[in-house]
Amino acid sequence: MVDATWLKTLFKALVLPPTGPLLLAATGLWLIGRIPRAGRAIAWTGVLLLLALSTPIVAFLLLTLVDTSPPLDIDRARSEQAIVILGGGIRREAAEYGGDTLGHLTLERVRYGARVARTIGLPVLVTGGSVFAGTPEAQLMRASLEGEFGVPVRWTESRSRNTHENAVRSAEILVPEHISRVVLVAHSFDMPRARAEFAAQGIDAIPAPTGIPRGEIDTPLDALPSLSALQGSYFALYEMFGNLARRVMLNAGGSGAGSQRVSFVFPACPRNDGLETFSCCPLAAHAQILCHNLSSTYCRAGDARNGPCAPPDVGKRWHSAVVLA
Repeated sequence: MVDATWLKTLFKALVLPPTGPLLLAATGLWLIGRIPRAGRAIAWTGVLLLLALSTPIVAFLLLTLVDTSPPLDIDRARSEQAIVILGGGIRREAAEYGGDTLGHLTLERVRYGARVARTIGLPVLVTGGSVFAGTPEAQLMRASLEGEFGVPVRWTESRSRNTHENAVRSAEILVPEHISRVVLVAHSFDMPRARAEFAAQGIDAIPAPTGIPRGEIDTPLDALPSLSALQGSYFALYEMFGNLARRVMLNAGGSGAGSQRVSFVFPACPRNDGLETFSCCPLAAHAQILCHNLSSTYCRAGDARNGPCAPPDVGKRWHSAVVLA
């Protein structure tokens, strides 16, 4: 069986920009000699798509479709129990460092996580393993936090290879410590799916996003295509596909023995301030409910053990919910 990690890597390489639009343009050029009109249309579509995805305004719109989490509410964060910092990739065999080092996304998260930790004083967990080879992310994150930022790390989770495993492996550490509320540090584009994964493990995570997109055009040059804008579009599209894949998996799981679809659903989660808690029918000892709005912002509704069956008022606005038994 093909490893899902390899399939994800292949998808990122061939479908997401810039390769995806370039392959589309190349296909159009190949077809011009056979189907001239269709070939030209496909080639121009690829070129214009790449151009559009490289413009700051398109990148900003895509990123805000993925997430609109505001900056961390420090006062609210003080009432949480721990800080979790997600890895975001490494640079392997960096010559200037004499070995593996943090990638720029992970370094941004580590720097912001250190700022949050110094401000609110909660214990820190770092999570991230090694996808193919090299030093696990979490080890490099810990070394950077403690050696460069002077922030101690209490827990190091170094086996996970993706966001889902980040949540599963982190929960294996946190739940025995009776920790169920955390401040989650990640990039804004990664936040909705990451929070959903942690919610599925019984951990409520308030967002501490970094890399929050700006929509302002300060100079005319800001409106021109750029590599940074293309990168923003890449991350936004990747998260959109990731959210779609996760939703498909939830729907597929809804018909299996381990979960079931409920006859009522919960209102949309607020996009600005995190999690709502509802009581739910005790379908299983550890049943959890994930609800989401149309922009893939998820929240965790209450644990089945914490209340009686109390479906919300049917007069409210609904979106789908799945009970995972």
